[in-house]
Amino acid sequence: MPYIYDEFDQRLLTERVAQFRDQTRRFLTGELSEDEFRPLRLKNGLYIQLHAPMLRVAIPYGELSSRQLRTLADVARRYDRGYGHFSTRQNIQFNWVKLPEVPDLLDELATVSMHAIQTSGNCVRNVTSDQFAGIAPDEIVDPRPWCELLRQWSTFHPEFAWLPRKFKIAVNGAREDRAAIRFHDIGLDVYRDEHGETVFRVWVGGGMGRTPMLGVVIREALPWQELLNYCDAILRVYNRHGRRDNLYKSRIKILVKSLGTAEFARQVEQEWQRIAGDCNRLTVAERDRVAAHFVAPAYPAQPADDSLFQAHRKNSLPFSRWVERNVHAHRQQGYSAVTISLKHPGQPPGDATASQMDAIADLADRYSLGETRVTHEQNLVLPHVPRHQLWALWQELRALKLASPTVGLLADIICCPGKDFCSLANARSIPVAEAIQNEFSDLDELHELGPISLNMSGCMNACGHHHAGHIGILGVDKDGSEWYQISIGGNQGQQAAIGKVIGPSLDAEQVPQAIRRLLEAYLAQREGDELFVDTVRRLGIEPFKRAVYGEAERTRRAAHA
Repeated sequence: MPYIYDEFDQRLLTERVAQFRDQTRRFLTGELSEDEFRPLRLKNGLYIQLHAPMLRVAIPYGELSSRQLRTLADVARRYDRGYGHFSTRQNIQFNWVKLPEVPDLLDELATVSMHAIQTSGNCVRNVTSDQFAGIAPDEIVDPRPWCELLRQWSTFHPEFAWLPRKFKIAVNGAREDRAAIRFHDIGLDVYRDEHGETVFRVWVGGGMGRTPMLGVVIREALPWQELLNYCDAILRVYNRHGRRDNLYKSRIKILVKSLGTAEFARQVEQEWQRIAGDCNRLTVAERDRVAAHFVAPAYPAQPADDSLFQAHRKNSLPFSRWVERNVHAHRQQGYSAVTISLKHPGQPPGDATASQMDAIADLADRYSLGETRVTHEQNLVLPHVPRHQLWALWQELRALKLASPTVGLLADIICCPGKDFCSLANARSIPVAEAIQNEFSDLDELHELGPISLNMSGCMNACGHHHAGHIGILGVDKDGSEWYQISIGGNQGQQAAIGKVIGPSLDAEQVPQAIRRLLEAYLAQREGDELFVDTVRRLGIEPFKRAVYGEAERTRRAAHA
């Protein structure tokens, strides 16, 4: 279950809201200038976007209670336009808040131990992890206690409040990396060594954006007691040498590259040796205090007879497809985890209305021990569903239009808000995503194509994680017009890779057909049940480039004939 804030945590949130309420009042009365107010609002998750302020609310490592989800629904209804947008950072964004009302909004969030602290600004952001943490059969160590320890350590850390640039940490504790740790400033792989001791493999210098890079390992088998000290050492080296004179060269990945992995690691080790064993050294008592919040719930015993579930699968193709794509293995016998797709055609990817959030909270109470999770793919998860109740849950989700059986398929598009909302974006993302969904609306075709991740970003900031998509789409500006650059071969997980651009950018109308030609080339050249990304890895980008641009060139010539 989600970490429960104690009296100290709650007092900190209450005082923070009161502080920001006064800062907002002073700005609105003219006592603070825009330049003075900007860093204050950013540290409280508040951006000024194209049309209105946008508030980003933290959901640490993606865990939500049903009560918290209902509060988010209430916030969407009372302070926004009736919906919220779940992001690739396991957060939620409200795009239409009114500045004078933000302190009241934050006050309501604080009543359920939620906040927007450090969801923006040049500080350590929301710590993310595996949406199946604590329940995945392939899990070695539950990463959530370590995420929570990192959250408590980094929140309001005085030395790291003004870093050269934003800083992101992810933790994975399973054999399969579902947290994309190699794309983070710090990626932590927690496992057990040959003696059964919990240790960390530390990756540093990953990131997307204008200069995408995969992280590199700078430390193997870091003792768990030194986790905070070692992260402290990394951030001190970055804070000391990171570029502050050039926004595009300010991330830690640039520092690691300029110093070289060996030299960066040497400086971190030197700093760590200097501070190892100080007040940040974790004790068994502190570890156990936090870990006690993440013990497995008391699962009610489930029927051993699986025949009715199997009969429903056999007799209903729609249900069977949903189980195949949206239902996941659980370490507790008789239970499953269920991904609720937020990719219904006609609704922007990742958006959920207030009524949908309320309905999902009700489903969480009835089917999932009151818990939900947010995924990096902008979907929600019910993590504890009894297997014999899957049929009933599916019927309710269908009625809510939340049962699209497409998780992990092409229609499960990851997409940032783009130019429809974001002042940084070069191009719109949502209409292009909708056009692709319309082009590939046939479920038979989607299942024939198999698992394909399609990620889209409206600008180089890569909030849609397009570099990691099997197919990535990036919005670019050409003389004031919106164009789209396509890359293929990206991947997260153990075989992490950065996608390669296949050619010149295309206009919005060309994108769906370009994707179709890519996939026709894949079907023509795949071997057996080979996945799209594996075919790209085997053949390289050239066959796909010819498929897209050969046809595009013929079309262009025909138009000018």
